[in-house]
Amino acid sequence: MSEPSVDIQQRKRDHIAHSLNPQVIMGISNGLERFRFLPEALPDCDFAAVSTQCEFLGHRLGAPLLIASMTGGPQEGERINRHLAQAARQLNVAMGVGSQRVMFERVDARQSFFAVRKEAPDILLFGNLGAVQLNAGFGERELRQARDWLDADGVFLHLNVLQELIQTEGDTNFQGLLERVSRLTAALDFPILVKEVGCGVSSGTALRLAAAGVAAIDVAGAGGTSWAKIEGLRAATPQRKRLAEVFGDWGLPTAVCIPRIRAQLPGLPLIASGGIRTGLDVAKAIALGADLVSLANPLLAPALESADAVVDCLEQIILELRVTLMLLGLRDVAALRNRPDLLMEVGL
Repeated sequence: MSEPSVDIQQRKRDHIAHSLNPQVIMGISNGLERFRFLPEALPDCDFAAVSTQCEFLGHRLGAPLLIASMTGGPQEGERINRHLAQAARQLNVAMGVGSQRVMFERVDARQSFFAVRKEAPDILLFGNLGAVQLNAGFGERELRQARDWLDADGVFLHLNVLQELIQTEGDTNFQGLLERVSRLTAALDFPILVKEVGCGVSSGTALRLAAAGVAAIDVAGAGGTSWAKIEGLRAATPQRKRLAEVFGDWGLPTAVCIPRIRAQLPGLPLIASGGIRTGLDVAKAIALGADLVSLANPLLAPALESADAVVDCLEQIILELRVTLMLLGLRDVAALRNRPDLLMEVGL
């Protein structure tokens, strides 16, 4: 049964609060620690000239980073979105918003999303709706509305089967969604992207989504925040709490998803997320085949504080990425992309 609209704001508050709890981090890693770069001890480049600029879906970015979909709706959501948008504009990185379903159910929630474009009129910005909502009456009109409300450059459809199964208010009918997605990508004149929320995307699923016309896929692999564990903290019954315990570490690690999908789909724009914490993580994900790297959890606490705190966090990650490029003797991100030959797998 769907959650009553009067509760959706509280659910978002719960999600923000529980996302800050260390207990919701998966007990497995994203797999990136298994890889080490082959160092270049004599780099033929000047660090001052090492650049993190890149392009994604036709947009020039200051770094290959996407501030991941987080929230929107309650008062805390507006503060978070404002700070994230200000930081994204200052550093010229991409940004996505949390699920916009609340915008359709609560007029008073819309301002928290409108604030993003107001604060950052020029950034690469993505809207976000749950794919399962396509089986609950959402379609072309709603996706256009979600895009137009934000003046977004595209819209993510998120896949969160496990979360919906554990969530008391979850929507659990995912039947026929691929066909619906295919019809939408054919009908709409803006990019439709698809993302998981922490369980990963297999190469087989990626192939089906690419055939359906999606513009990009965010693998959102296992190894970071567990939405099963978050919903377990919200669960009101022992049965659902047990589900969260059993499936809290469910999924395919990020470092497994990226190369498998890239091998099958060499031309598809690919985003890596799931347990990304450092610029070194970013570099490894790009070398494995990602075009862009997305992160959320490391930015949530800073976003509750200030835009400057978000900028500080992102600038550190960008610096770490630049240092990695220098240590590899590379002058830019393009030279790193899809270069697994620069990595050595050192353990399982």
